[in-house]
Amino acid sequence: MGTQMLQTYLEKLDPPNNAARFYRMAVLPNLFGEWTLYREWGRIGQGGQVRLDCYEHESQAVAALMALEASKRARGYWAEPQQRTMFD
Repeated sequence: MGTQMLQTYLEKLDPPNNAARFYRMAVLPNLFGEWTLYREWGRIGQGGQVRLDCYEHESQAVAALMALEASKRARGYWAEPQQRTMFD
């Protein structure tokens, strides 16, 4: 993967249920030679919860990010929220 940072931002909007959620993830190197999967989630417009997971290899962190992104998309999160109106 190299030294480029991998990141993604997802949103889930469900106005009838007053749901406006975000999920942000990034793979970053840390000071100990490992790779960190940074995760932040919560209500849009407010501070979210943060979780950091460390991996020995970048490929492991990237695989974890991809699996989480697929899981969130399956639950209705969108990578490009402005496209959501095309499917309503």
